[in-house]
Amino acid sequence: MAGKRNTFQKRQKENSRKAKQEKKLANRLGKKQKADVPDRTGGIDPDIAGIRPGPQPLPEQWHDLDEVAETEQ
Repeated sequence: MAGKRNTFQKRQKENSRKAKQEKKLANRLGKKQKADVPDRTGGIDPDIAGIRPGPQPLPEQWHDLDEVAETEQ
């Protein structure tokens, strides 16, 4: 009798383990699909759009400070 009970418990355990693995796989695939979708328009990454290699020009707000520094000298 004890052998049949253990077999049934083992089958339940295996089924729950398999269901958990399938759920984890579905979650992984869902996350991967979300990560694969780029938020780019026209193939340009918006975070680096308009950036050139080398020194960057100063923003408009800093131009006034440069003129003040030049007049003080």
